[in-house]
Amino acid sequence: MNIVKKLIVSMGLLSVLFAIPSMAQIANAVTFDAPAPFYAGNAKMPAGSYRVTQPDMDSNLLLIETGDGSHSVFVEYEVVSSETPHAESDVTFNKYGKVEFLSAIWMQGRKTCMQIVPSKVEQNTAKAAAAERHSLSAKNAGRP
Repeated sequence: MNIVKKLIVSMGLLSVLFAIPSMAQIANAVTFDAPAPFYAGNAKMPAGSYRVTQPDMDSNLLLIETGDGSHSVFVEYEVVSSETPHAESDVTFNKYGKVEFLSAIWMQGRKTCMQIVPSKVEQNTAKAAAAERHSLSAKNAGRP
């Protein structure tokens, strides 16, 4: 009887673990305009229009690319939960002095966000200065 209970508990935990990543997926795409250059992972991205997609729904990787496709980078994210649904879609940045790093992507109406895993560059920058967080409005968009 103990083995059956352990099996049921284990299956329940596994189902929760598989459900969490699906709550933070980008079904189509998110677009935003960055008024200043920023880092996404270890890549420095220029100011401009951006599109964020999740090419593989089974992985925690996002593709961040300029509207014209001239710059792109894959970044890893973690799912972070919130108590209340987010009011609007937006992208959040950490700013250290004059250097900005993409930090999170929120989807309107969801209680989870995709928090970008800090790169070594950001970790080193954070040692020298405190982060100022700010957000830019984003839009949910279809695939091209």
